[in-house]
Amino acid sequence: MSIGIVGLGYVGLPLAVAFAEAGEDVVGVDVDGSRVIGLREGRSHVEDIPSERLQAVIERMSFSTHAAHLEHTEAILVCVPTPLNRNREPDLGPLLGAAQTLAGLLSRGQLVVLESTTFPGTTRDHLVPLLEESGLVAGEDFALAFSPERVDPGRTDYTIQNTPKIVGGLTPACTQRALDVYGRVCESLVPVSAPEVAELAKLLENIFRSVNIALVNELAILADRMGIDIWEVVDAASTKPFGFMRFEPGPGMGGHCLPVDPFYLTWKAREYDLVTEFIELAGKVNKHMPYFCLEKIERALNEAGKPVNASRILMVGVSYKAGVGDLREAPALKIIELLRARGGDVSYHDPHIAELPQFGLRHTELGAEIDLAVIVTAHPGVDHGTIVERSPAVLDLRGATRALRDAKVTQL
Repeated sequence: MSIGIVGLGYVGLPLAVAFAEAGEDVVGVDVDGSRVIGLREGRSHVEDIPSERLQAVIERMSFSTHAAHLEHTEAILVCVPTPLNRNREPDLGPLLGAAQTLAGLLSRGQLVVLESTTFPGTTRDHLVPLLEESGLVAGEDFALAFSPERVDPGRTDYTIQNTPKIVGGLTPACTQRALDVYGRVCESLVPVSAPEVAELAKLLENIFRSVNIALVNELAILADRMGIDIWEVVDAASTKPFGFMRFEPGPGMGGHCLPVDPFYLTWKAREYDLVTEFIELAGKVNKHMPYFCLEKIERALNEAGKPVNASRILMVGVSYKAGVGDLREAPALKIIELLRARGGDVSYHDPHIAELPQFGLRHTELGAEIDLAVIVTAHPGVDHGTIVERSPAVLDLRGATRALRDAKVTQL
């Protein structure tokens, strides 16, 4: 079978490699010419796909910036970005552009699957009309389905292979076509009755996390004012064997899903005269966390008799998640921006991030003279004990140093 992949980022490239490893021929298309050149040379730009893994199957893969190469593939999986615009409303530009391109080359009998996260109704109301400009009828002349990506960057216990794959086709026959394709790389398949079910299921997964993270973050702010250790509270509550799921506080949410996806549903809900207050409040709480962290930094410096202005502040970990070098929506970036606006002399230590060009900063090795270390992302492999030993004061936003019980450490 030949598989086409549109969009070779964090979602598309792992899919392309998985199908190639399963013995399928893969045609990958991306608008980024430098990315395509790198892939042709066997260089991966996605941390979860080492270049060696790509090189092992590269004979089964071809990469191009030209969508015409998809014309003879049997299935086309669309994995393009679905960001928010400045008003935090869905930006379907990349997706609709891809659909218009596909309409110009779509062949009878092909399967098209959308993987990009979006609001319910996108597949039926937006993709169908555009793809049918080909003169073919969706569900009759070609198959169409939605199957949300469930990538968790940096995770090795759950991969494309063993993470259940939700599939919702425009018709039962469309669903079956998509199941046949994904069955080649996924151990567990979850068919649902319609694309809208699959679209909303994906949003529910991320909104569930967003709301619960916001809840524990709000409690962290309250616990701070009450002088209660929120980490001890979470530990205690987590001993309940039923009815509770552990979520931990932090400096805010990052990545390509949690800060973005919930707003797709809040926007769509307005069409039905509904204000999704829970979802919007969660977004508000989580967006506020960098400001609360700034307040904690100011207090930590104040206890040492120092203002933020001219104080040397080391950010330990700046990517949005431990173990990965992904900066998308990373709360550390907002914290750095706020500190520098107040005159802070900010540096950072993160073995996953070589530089932050927007701030003119590069990764700093440990050992320089500082006034405060702030643990924003607790990367495995970083010796947080050594950071505590070498720093006059530490603010730990991730609970990475709780076991040390060092007086110089302030927890979130």
